[in-house]
Amino acid sequence: MRNTIKNHKDFFMADSDPVALSALFVVRAKPAKFPDDPRYGVIAAKRTFKLAVQRNRAKRLLREWIRFHQNLLAPECDYVFVARFPILDADRESGRAAMAKALMHIQRKYVKKMGVSYEKNS
Repeated sequence: MRNTIKNHKDFFMADSDPVALSALFVVRAKPAKFPDDPRYGVIAAKRTFKLAVQRNRAKRLLREWIRFHQNLLAPECDYVFVARFPILDADRESGRAAMAKALMHIQRKYVKKMGVSYEKNS
């Protein structure tokens, strides 16, 4: 899976879109621009991470955790992940657990709110 959001306007979210907060990142979901094709975008702000090496590490960790849990991405959604500073101190297992928890929260909230049917592909 390598379908990422590249266009600036695709990163904008509405207040009504589901959100999941973690100490390591924030994830938001919105209805997919292209049905049956989940896309994701990763943000590591310069305001949060002063050094480029920190921004790159944060994005690399998020992309790894997303790839590990790609079966939890609903095909009807586009996702935007925003890195938080504590992500730099996270280990692989805690990051993967936080990602799974956040994606499951989004999945439950999206299914409940929008009435989208989604079944896990495990």
